[in-house]
Amino acid sequence: MDLDAVLLQILNGLDKGSAYALIALGLTLIFGTLGVVNFAHGALFMVGAFCAVTLQKVLTLSTITIDETKTDFLGNPLKVKTPYVENWFGEATGATIIDWAVPLSILLAIPVMLIIGIVMERGLIKHFYKRPHADQILVTFGLAIVIGEIVKASFGATEQPVPAPQSLSRVTDVGAMLGLEGINVSYPSWRLVNMAFAAVVIIAIFSFLRFTTFGMVVRAGMADRETVGLLGINIDRRFTIMFAIAALVAGLAGVMYVPIKPPSYELGMQFLVISFVVVVVGGMGSLPGAVAAGFLLGLLEAFASTELAKGILPGIDQIIIYVVAIIILLTRPRGLMGRKGVMEE
Repeated sequence: MDLDAVLLQILNGLDKGSAYALIALGLTLIFGTLGVVNFAHGALFMVGAFCAVTLQKVLTLSTITIDETKTDFLGNPLKVKTPYVENWFGEATGATIIDWAVPLSILLAIPVMLIIGIVMERGLIKHFYKRPHADQILVTFGLAIVIGEIVKASFGATEQPVPAPQSLSRVTDVGAMLGLEGINVSYPSWRLVNMAFAAVVIIAIFSFLRFTTFGMVVRAGMADRETVGLLGINIDRRFTIMFAIAALVAGLAGVMYVPIKPPSYELGMQFLVISFVVVVVGGMGSLPGAVAAGFLLGLLEAFASTELAKGILPGIDQIIIYVVAIIILLTRPRGLMGRKGVMEE
């Protein structure tokens, strides 16, 4: 493989790893704070994606007018559909708003995902804090199926494509962007934006937990919940907020992934298993481990998909993540960065 091919696979790995890391980060926030194994987290990723689909459908709602100056092949006046946003804001501004539907969906996803997270935690999850993990898995997996069926009934069973903004639907010369001479690699601009967005979210979450009073109390509660409660701090309320933040992280990841993979009601299940593998490899309850494992497995999957790798081991691209997970669990059951004693009993 030449240097161009290596750089291309690194970008592919970081692209996949961005989605894996964000979903795994949200999962780990929930497990680390509440001790709950949330099998509905993939469904939250899907709900975020459908926030973008919903906004795009709303923005393209149109009024129908008759244009007497134009006719169809039968000579009848043409019916012209004009989106309401173009009537309200003007043709140019309205078209720009529709074009930027995916980034604008972030503004919709933030309140929607926070509300869903709070309702899930207060209405269901809180009743399973002290129940066995098997019970938590069953109830959250059932919830994921219910959410999927609601989405299927609302949007249909087919994929719902929503394009990236036209200005970000092109390719970027990565070599020129990085100032690397002799590198001739072009990469979709939206995927680069997705990587940058994931990095910003990850940095924001870690900074929030490390440098704010709220975050320090949450980290203390993760280590010793009872002692923090004895200090007069309502740790349950803070953990509810952390559950909502975890749901928000998954939802934002879903919004940004829409132009890369058109969502359907099965999207959550497609990412669910992989995200749990990432969490286990990184270490249950370890936020740095979840992020590191997400990008590591994304890179391994990208390089395993090359013709060279598949020529040596046919089908390796389909199983590489699970092979790595098995090796990690056999040699280090608590994961790469898991706390000692977790998953080692």
